[in-house]
Amino acid sequence: MAKVIVLGGCGAVGSVTVKTLAAQDIFSQIIIGDMNRQRAEAIISEAPQNTITYQKVNAEDPESISKAIAGCDLVVNCIGPFYKTVKIILEQVISAKINYVDVCDDVDVTLDIFEMHEKAKNAEITALIGMGSSPGATNLLAKFAADHLLDETDAIDIFHAHGGEPVEGEGVIGHRFHCMSIDIPMFLDGELQYVKFFEKDGKALRRTFDFPALGDGIKVYPYPHPEQVTIPKYIPLKQVTNRGTVLPDEYYSLTKDVCKAGLASREPVTVNGQQVTPYDFAMAYIIRERERILKETNFGRQRGCCTVVAKGKKNGQYEEYRFHMASQSEALGEGTGIPAAMGAILMQQGKITEKGVFPPEGCVNPVDFIELITQVMSLDKKDKNSHEEFSGVLVQKIDEQGKIETIDI
Repeated sequence: MAKVIVLGGCGAVGSVTVKTLAAQDIFSQIIIGDMNRQRAEAIISEAPQNTITYQKVNAEDPESISKAIAGCDLVVNCIGPFYKTVKIILEQVISAKINYVDVCDDVDVTLDIFEMHEKAKNAEITALIGMGSSPGATNLLAKFAADHLLDETDAIDIFHAHGGEPVEGEGVIGHRFHCMSIDIPMFLDGELQYVKFFEKDGKALRRTFDFPALGDGIKVYPYPHPEQVTIPKYIPLKQVTNRGTVLPDEYYSLTKDVCKAGLASREPVTVNGQQVTPYDFAMAYIIRERERILKETNFGRQRGCCTVVAKGKKNGQYEEYRFHMASQSEALGEGTGIPAAMGAILMQQGKITEKGVFPPEGCVNPVDFIELITQVMSLDKKDKNSHEEFSGVLVQKIDEQGKIETIDI
């Protein structure tokens, strides 16, 4: 059996990946690559089998990365923010000629990673990037709908929301600042366009969405994820959009307002004779206020849902499919960490064979993914009828008259 290292294996996403891999009995050894030894030891102590070990690794130090991954058959990278770390890590992985999976959701650095395709191909390895929730499962469900459910695909629209995680650190909040600050790609009217979060074109794409696991009328905002760039390369269609939020809305609105006010800046300002970095203040303030908002809104336990809406025609008639992936226990971590583990398992099983750098829809058979992930994220039958609260995968079909039918795929 093989050896895998999960970089960032102590984090909200990486820890779920570690636990999922340990439960599937595919790898003989699973290494947690992280800076947090104490947290790693806690995860190891909870493992049902003695297959998990720990290796200290600094994601910004090439030598540390090279040492940590030596002798591994597969690297799973869950260390964000990816715009800072992923290129450093992938360079070392390619040099070591080791297969690779990550959950990179930063579209700007994704485009940079694709430039490493020939290096990875020459090294005869597969680098599967963006194998999380969005991107990741979203790409593969879109590909499944286009290949197996629709004759013609017109649009893929992606919606995601989560909240209530026990803690949120600087990396997560910094990622949101990044998403609000860069140009956001949207594939509209058959061509790739870019909008800005705070300007008129970005505001025009804001809307509400009904999540069966979270509630109706939830505000969602344009997100700069890679699907809008990669999906049109593999599916002929006219539209790919991506919108998301963090719950409760009061918390996301605070983050949005702080960013719009310029407090995401890392350029110091002088306050009463002292140098203060707006970014550092913003982080401390948002983290403090988050706890207050969660209490005042009685938010309750963490939860999340990611939905793919595929629209097109079948036998000349309009059809729409909605794939809802929900979690009521670990939300962001479960929704992203489990698909990453599925990518690692499929690669180890020899079901991903293309060499080079690929998004999920470029090298993963969506049927293989669906068969595997529905075993792990199975839907409780009693929840199928209410659609109000569930954990797992729910698929709905909507016809021309708007009739909604829950189906198995």
